[in-house]
Amino acid sequence: MAKQELIQVLDFILNRCSSAEIEVVAAAVVRRRKDIEMFGDTAHVPDPGRLAKEINAQFNLEGAIEGLSKSVRDFAIRTIRQEAPELSDAQIEELTRAWIPGPGGKKSAKEGGAQSGIPRNILASMIDQFVSFSVGRMEEEEDMALRKEMGPWPDKYWKSFPQLIRLLISDFLKGEMEESDFNSRIGLALNMQ
Repeated sequence: MAKQELIQVLDFILNRCSSAEIEVVAAAVVRRRKDIEMFGDTAHVPDPGRLAKEINAQFNLEGAIEGLSKSVRDFAIRTIRQEAPELSDAQIEELTRAWIPGPGGKKSAKEGGAQSGIPRNILASMIDQFVSFSVGRMEEEEDMALRKEMGPWPDKYWKSFPQLIRLLISDFLKGEMEESDFNSRIGLALNMQ
């Protein structure tokens, strides 16, 4: 913030704010502190509409990759059955899982993979939106924009969160940890992604 802008803001707060306006300023400061904890000390916080499009595109891409992986697995199973009919179904499944572990060469979530594959900054925004929605702090317009873009976005977000993130969110929503502790732990969990 330029020095002149800071002086203008301080002048407004200290000399001209009504009690209603000071409440708005206080709420903005609390929100900004939360954004800094989640995203770092940057001037840019992700746009919810743009973020929803990026997440939706990633979900669609993951679906296409999973479909391709399934086709490859089915082809491998047919080939093994033709070339080695003496193998049992369990042996064929074990061979196929070893040769074709899932999209990107990693085990899929169903097979026990731990990584979400979602970029850290997008995951942080998803967590912030999910928690804001869950505790009733999300603006209705933001919820409607996300639903318009993605449909049942809270379900999609929850399914895409890594297990550790789900546990932390669950503990926070149950009241088992303070918000500052939750934000610290989420920051550590995001650094592990």
